[in-house]
This record gives sequence, structure tokens and C-alpha cells, in this order.
Amino acid sequence: MSEKILVIDDEESMCNFMEIMLSKEGYTVETTNSGLEGISKLQRENFDLVIADLNMPEISGLEVLQEIKSFKSEQEIIMMTAFASVDTAIEAMKHGAADYVTKPFKVDEIKIVIEKSINRKNLIHENVELKKQLQGDNSFDNFIGSSEPVVQLKKLAKRVASSDSTVMILGESGTGKDVIARAIHHHSPRCGGPFVSINCAALPEALLESELFGHKKGSFTGAIKDKEGLFQAANRGTFFLDEVGNTSLAIQVKLLRVLEERKITPVGETKPIDVDVRLIAATNSDLEAEVRAKHFRADLFYRLNVIPIFIPPLRERRDDIPLLADHFSAKFKKKMNVPAKTISPKAMAALTTYDWPGNVRELENTIERAVLLNRSDIIEPSDFPDKLTNPATKLVVSDEQPSTPTLESIEKAYIHFVMAQTGGKKAEAAKILGINSSTLYRKLDRYKLNNLTDPSDGNGNNNDFSK
Repeated sequence: MSEKILVIDDEESMCNFMEIMLSKEGYTVETTNSGLEGISKLQRENFDLVIADLNMPEISGLEVLQEIKSFKSEQEIIMMTAFASVDTAIEAMKHGAADYVTKPFKVDEIKIVIEKSINRKNLIHENVELKKQLQGDNSFDNFIGSSEPVVQLKKLAKRVASSDSTVMILGESGTGKDVIARAIHHHSPRCGGPFVSINCAALPEALLESELFGHKKGSFTGAIKDKEGLFQAANRGTFFLDEVGNTSLAIQVKLLRVLEERKITPVGETKPIDVDVRLIAATNSDLEAEVRAKHFRADLFYRLNVIPIFIPPLRERRDDIPLLADHFSAKFKKKMNVPAKTISPKAMAALTTYDWPGNVRELENTIERAVLLNRSDIIEPSDFPDKLTNPATKLVVSDEQPSTPTLESIEKAYIHFVMAQTGGKKAEAAKILGINSSTLYRKLDRYKLNNLTDPSDGNGNNNDFSK
């Protein structure tokens, strides 16, 4: 043990005894016969525990306790008292003393009391550090970047975190929308509540409705018991709806009711249930274009778009790429327990000139691959996929698109690019895009890309992708 203990007692013999006894137990011990000197020591130094006598002539132990607590409220203090002054000891505990022992005491008795106080102090310290660590994992600092767009993004997100307003996070896939959503939650008054998230593009409509709102037993085939929806699970916390643009019009009606009335109705139920959630939505689509095309409800859009936060794609903040690359290199070095890797200037140049259609997620995967496969302590361009050193054909953008691309035009071009790279294989393309097949069908229809085809089915037939 290395805990420091301060003993304050006007009796020299008691100080000597406590110093000898506690030193044998492995504690570092300091003593003083003066309550005022004890207070002064605590103002200059940190002690894990203070043991003070209640009855001292210069200043009472109760006054010593109150003074210490005024500038070190978390200080662990044990009071010593004669049997006749037990009432005063109890009064001291009301003012923050951790425990008390009566004189004369048995050695084993005070050892137990001291050990309990030390353990309690260590547990409190561990809890504080754990909370700091958890907060750090979900802090805005976890969104790596120092470029001007990122600085402004963090400022806005920090400002809205303290409110209960609905937030819409806009950005391409892989930009870190979930990181910002979690940071907003953990800096909000709801941080003590749950953070629940769902990717709306990952589930078909029927399953998504059940996941969001829950269902009653027997409400449909396979509903063998009541199921609580995610809105109920997020009660008194934050619900993050990722890719909300992929919800059907029927789901959108129910989402609108949540925002307007704070009520949900499980599938197969008639009685609504009150919910108290803060909603953070995110999308990689141009919802305003979706509203114009009648694919997304205008009333829901305006309810969700109270505070829009745009996360720029990685190609628009290239200054952050070296920071991110070094961050991921250190992360995977630790995770894989391998020697530290330095990214060579040529390799860094390849990283900063690539357009990163998959954004930060793609960069992270690239660095993970390099750290895993590299056998030296320097990452070179040869450790990267060919597309970084031999860039593939640029995304095809039609002449109709504006010089400053919209999210919709970028998405259309990226889908065209992925389909070309996979030879029109829908399952493979959907996997790369991070969406399910039904979502890909809708996007192909919306962007009039249905003429893209699968390769031959093996019988000499060229299958139309849209079928």
C-alpha cells in the first residue's frame, strides 16, 4: 500500500502509536498535534485519509472537519472520540465524516475502519475516472479534425447539445454522423438516460415498424410475445434515427406523431403509449429533393430539420486526413499489439490526394489493412489498395448536375461507380454501399439507373438489374 494518512491529535502518545501501527500496515503516515497545522497541511498536500480527534483544545475536531470540507469536500475523514462524546461523533458524520471510532479502541477495530474508508475512496476515484473515460469516448474530441469546417461543426453541435431540440445530421455515408449524435447525447441533460440507435436502411418496412414501435403478441405471423419498441427503450434518453430518408411514407406518418404528440402505438395495439425522447435524425440523401419528389413527407422534414448540422465529406477537409491517419494507426497498433507504424511522406501524399468516396470509414479500413499487412515500421504506398496509387475512373456525373454537387448528385454518381466496379452485381454493390437490396432498388429507380445490368447468368442471358 502507498496511501497517505494524516493523523491529527493533541496527544503526542496517540500520534506516535498511530504512526507506528499504520506504518507497519504499509501506509505513509504524517502526524500533527495541532488542528490548525493539520488544516494547513491539507491545503498544501493531498492525503488519502485524515484521522482527527474530536476533543482538542486549540480547535475542535468538528471545526477541523468543517474547515477541511469547505475546500476539500471529497476528503475521507475518520473521527476519534472518547465514549462520552459519541453524540458529537454522530454530529460530525452529519457534517461529512466517513466514520468514527471510540477511545480506547482495539487495533483490529481501527484497522477495519481505515480499510473501509480507503476502499471507499478508491472506489469513488475509479468511478470518477470511468465516467471521464466514457465521456471521452463520446466527446466531441472523438470527432477527429482541426480544419475550419470541423471547428465550426463542433461549435454548433456543442451549442445544441444543451437543448432538447430535434437535430438533423446531414452527410455522406462514413462521415461520422453517429459520432456526432453520441457526443450530442453525452453532453446533453439526457446523458444519464439511454442512447438508442437504428439504421432505417438496414431493415425492411414491416420489421422496421416493429423495431421502432414494438408489437403485441399475435399481431402478425411470428409475433409470439409482446415486444417493446426502441422508442420505449430510449425513454428519457436520445433516439438516433440513422438514414431516416429510407423510411416509407407509412413509417413517416408514425414518426410525425412521435414528434408532435410524444406518443407511439405498437403494432396490433390500439392504446397509445407516452414516450419522452429526444430525436436525432441523420441522412445521406437530399431530403429536400425527396420532398419535392413526394418520397418524403414535407411536414416530417420540417419537424426533423429544426437544427441541421452538416458534416463535410473527407475530400472537402483534406487537412484533417493526416490527423485521422495517425489516429487510426495508433488505434490499430494498440488493438493488434504490433510495433508503432510511421506513415511515410509518399504514403501520406497518396492518402491526402485520394477522394475517399467512403469518407472516414473508408480511411479507417485502409489504415487497418496497412497496419495489419505491413511488416516494417514504416507504412508505404504499397501497403494501400491499388485504387489509392492507381486511381480508378472518376465518378460519372451527368451534364445536368451543377458545378457544386449536391448530396443527391454525389450519391447517384457513387452508385453508378460501384455498379460499374462490381459489374452490375446487385448483392455485391448493395454490400459495398452499406444498404440493403430493396433500398438499392428504390435508388436505382429514382436516379433512372435501371439500365445497369448483371453479368451473364451462366446461360448466356444478360439479366436486367431492375428485374
